[in-house]
Amino acid sequence: MGRLFGTDGVRGVANDELTPLLAMQLGQAGAYVLSKETNHRPTIMVGCDTRLSGDMLASALMAGACSVGADVINVGVVPTPAVAYLVRKYRVDAGVVISASHNPMEFNGIKFFDGQGFKLPDAMEDEIEALIRNNMAGVKMPTGAGVGKIKVRNDAKEEYINHNLRVIDGRIEGIKAVVDCAEGASSYTSIEALKQVGVEVVAIHTNPDGTNINENCGSTHMEELMGRVVTEKANLGIAYDGDADRFLAVDENGKMIDGDVIMAIVGNYLKEKGKLKKDTIVATVMSNLGFFKMGEKQGINIEKTKVGDRYVLEHMKEIGANLGGEQSGHIIFLDENTTGDGLLSSLYLLKVMSETKKPLSELAQIMQVMPQALCNATVPTHKKDSYMDYPEVAEAIAALEQKFAGDGRVLIRPSGTEPLVRVMIEGKNQEEIEKDAKELADLIEKTII
Repeated sequence: MGRLFGTDGVRGVANDELTPLLAMQLGQAGAYVLSKETNHRPTIMVGCDTRLSGDMLASALMAGACSVGADVINVGVVPTPAVAYLVRKYRVDAGVVISASHNPMEFNGIKFFDGQGFKLPDAMEDEIEALIRNNMAGVKMPTGAGVGKIKVRNDAKEEYINHNLRVIDGRIEGIKAVVDCAEGASSYTSIEALKQVGVEVVAIHTNPDGTNINENCGSTHMEELMGRVVTEKANLGIAYDGDADRFLAVDENGKMIDGDVIMAIVGNYLKEKGKLKKDTIVATVMSNLGFFKMGEKQGINIEKTKVGDRYVLEHMKEIGANLGGEQSGHIIFLDENTTGDGLLSSLYLLKVMSETKKPLSELAQIMQVMPQALCNATVPTHKKDSYMDYPEVAEAIAALEQKFAGDGRVLIRPSGTEPLVRVMIEGKNQEEIEKDAKELADLIEKTII
């Protein structure tokens, strides 16, 4: 059995790989590890996205936490960044989100935040996992009055909205936005926040039924939004994913604006205001080459980490940066929150548009996006980290690296959350790089079985 925790918590097909039993065990071990140093009865906050399996897994996890003497605050359906913020607001010991983010509805996940709203370090995840594997050996289970209780809070959504609206000084007038909430956790919070600040909102995919989260909508399926922005004659489109920790945009012409471009726009705005700490943005190795060239031109230092918003955040904390993120739209504004926050990111972009009076297409010219092709190879989960062990694959990768040296780059990496090896190639010719990326992905799929 491999490691339970991936780059974004524990994830798998609900009721198959991620069972109620495992959720209960994670509740027990997580509550114990996250609160064992305290001298009071610990309190754990739990939120979830709109997946049908959320109630099942949240109930099991909360039961597990109560069984080791922890109290639970159930805040229901809220975005992931809401929990990261509210654990600090309510001064609880830890937070848990039941969500599989952008993945299809049959998946679900469990991710933990400590009392400061940060994702757990590997060592703490290992400690939780060790307790589960050892059947909670050495942990005394309370009885009687020692068992925890569950309290429901219905004001969490409003607290989160009010916190994010503090970013906007005044109102945003004269901007029309088509907003796609992916039938997910932002279906209320983002629409309400944008309306409160003055945006004319055309809301789509805001009717979750438990089975339609991320289904041909949201930040991983932008086609409908791109068309709708043009037909509605809107100033922009806003797309969140299922748990609303990421955000991508569409300009007034229907062109997608990814996380790199959003960070470039907002980063330069913050730099001009003297609010970009150390004139630095933290990004990952997957960011477009054009983003790094933009940094050189604008006098912004761009630091690189491995893929995963947790690694971006760790480096931000280490060097004292306040802006970082990923091309996929996970953008962290560390002065306001401790994780990627789709609503917060979209408010920042709207603020730049409102203050500069420039259309999004013009703002996006701050960087030139280099053609990029991304293909996924589906492989067995236990083999996705060892793709270089296959000589045929290693030779093909080396040949492509030599081909694109100086004029682009080749980046191969296993997915942290899915049974995939991702192939990314950047180069000058879109047709050529798409052909090469697909051929390599097909080779990986055929070879690693």
